[in-house]
Amino acid sequence: MTDSIPILTIDGPSGAGKGTISRAVANRLGWHYLDSGALYRGVTLFALEQGLIAKDGSIDEKGLEAALPDLVLDFRTGARKGTFLGERCVEQEIRTLEVSEHVSPISAIPFVRAFVDKRLHAFGRRKRVVMDGRDIGTVVFPNAEVKFFMTASPEVRAQRRYLELKGRGAEITIEEVAANIERRDLDDTTRVADPLTQAADAFVIDNTHLTSSEQFNLALGEVVRAIGVVTEA
Repeated sequence: MTDSIPILTIDGPSGAGKGTISRAVANRLGWHYLDSGALYRGVTLFALEQGLIAKDGSIDEKGLEAALPDLVLDFRTGARKGTFLGERCVEQEIRTLEVSEHVSPISAIPFVRAFVDKRLHAFGRRKRVVMDGRDIGTVVFPNAEVKFFMTASPEVRAQRRYLELKGRGAEITIEEVAANIERRDLDDTTRVADPLTQAADAFVIDNTHLTSSEQFNLALGEVVRAIGVVTEA
């Protein structure tokens, strides 16, 4: 165990449904949910707003490294929940395609990963938490009590992300979303720093053809088997 507080990790590629299942399981258990990707998106939004990402996509890494110590980035629970830059909730801003286009290169930078990991560990030490991301079960909490790896076909993942973005009012095509998914998969699995990979002891759920209730029951059943959580609401 990482410490006396149980940790449940859910890793997988973009659009695999990590957030949906993480929130559902966290709600049933009465635990906190933390989307680690939101913190990387927060750093990306900060870099964009500070002019540290050029139009050609190049990153001013020296400038970003110098600015990070002053960045107040947090994930809050309670009445004002979500991802915050200082006192500003940025849940909507971090979900734009512009941020999605740049988050993989930003998250591949070792000092950015160290910055985010420090905050993830601090959150995990305080609360019973369900945490999703790319390397939560392999790097951040390798000794977590329960680990999942979520996956689905690229076509299904692109369709989910497209509907999510359209639901937020984004003017986007399915082709643009599919290209972004493909590019992020390549970036996430080939980066030098903590690439996306399946933990050897992770419970794999391919939800390409599963309903929400089917994948939820699979996940909750594995949690009960592993740590004996009472599942009655």
